[in-house]
Amino acid sequence: MAAAPEVGENTKLTIDLKTIGIIISFVVTACGMWFGLKSEIAEAKELPKPSITRTEFDLKDELIRGTIMDTQDDVEEIKETLKKMDERLYEIQRGR
Repeated sequence: MAAAPEVGENTKLTIDLKTIGIIISFVVTACGMWFGLKSEIAEAKELPKPSITRTEFDLKDELIRGTIMDTQDDVEEIKETLKKMDERLYEIQRGR
């Protein structure tokens, strides 16, 4: 077995300029993103919270409930039409 190399004061490490440039650009980009995110968080903390009034809530609730009832009525009409179509189809097939 080969012995593992020892790392000490006399160990030489070679890195080309391209790798150093990549490392530096990564660190700068990460720092920029970090500080940008921190400033956006601080700004968001200062913004007022959106307030929904009781009237607005009631109006939206009423609109949703009305839409559901309209949809239910439409479904009932579709069922009736489908039933009539089914009866007519049965009569046509029976008449043959």
